[in-house]
Amino acid sequence: MKFVEKDGAVTFDVRVVPRASRSEVIGEHDGALKVRIASPPVDGAANAELIRMLAKAFGTAKSDIDIISGSTSKTKRVSIRGRSPAAVEAVLKGKT
Repeated sequence: MKFVEKDGAVTFDVRVVPRASRSEVIGEHDGALKVRIASPPVDGAANAELIRMLAKAFGTAKSDIDIISGSTSKTKRVSIRGRSPAAVEAVLKGKT
């Protein structure tokens, strides 16, 4: 998985599977973090759930996480402020 650090934030791709039975981090898939989201992709519910879930996984505030691109797509580019690529990778390895 590719992490890019710029301006104090780590950016990476996330592949979202909406309408899952539960929200969880699955692992890596085609160079992106694969995440199942219980919320449907309606009115931004899946994006809000993704941000809540990532904030909890990385121990950061929801305001430190942004969906940079792909807000209406299953593949999104996410940015997390205040974390190093090594810290993000360590959390993800613990989740997979």
